[in-house]
Amino acid sequence: MNKTITATGIGMIMLAIILGAFGAHALKDILTSERLASFETGVKYQMYHGLAFLIVGLLADRFSFAVKSFFTVGLIGIVLFSGSIYLLAMQDVLGIKMSFLGPITPLGGLFLITAWGILLVKTLRKG
Repeated sequence: MNKTITATGIGMIMLAIILGAFGAHALKDILTSERLASFETGVKYQMYHGLAFLIVGLLADRFSFAVKSFFTVGLIGIVLFSGSIYLLAMQDVLGIKMSFLGPITPLGGLFLITAWGILLVKTLRKG
């Protein structure tokens, strides 16, 4: 087990639950349906990757390679991807224009794809 990856996964899951509840209850009457759907997308991706980190962290000793690069790149990806979505969705509520974050979301997605690519390549090489 990798304690850091496992704990990060658990923390991301907890935060996704909190943010999901916040979106469903506190933001449903404040955000447009389009912005609320975007916020929910950020929550879903954070939850998926939190679960992935939990699984990879718990099974880290079973891999014949280090999973740190997958974790590091994936963590950067989820912070950029979901974080930018949360801020973009809530920019009107916060009263701050955050359109400059628009390009950050796909960059975060690219980091997420890269993280999974790293895990795939390492898995195939170590077979």
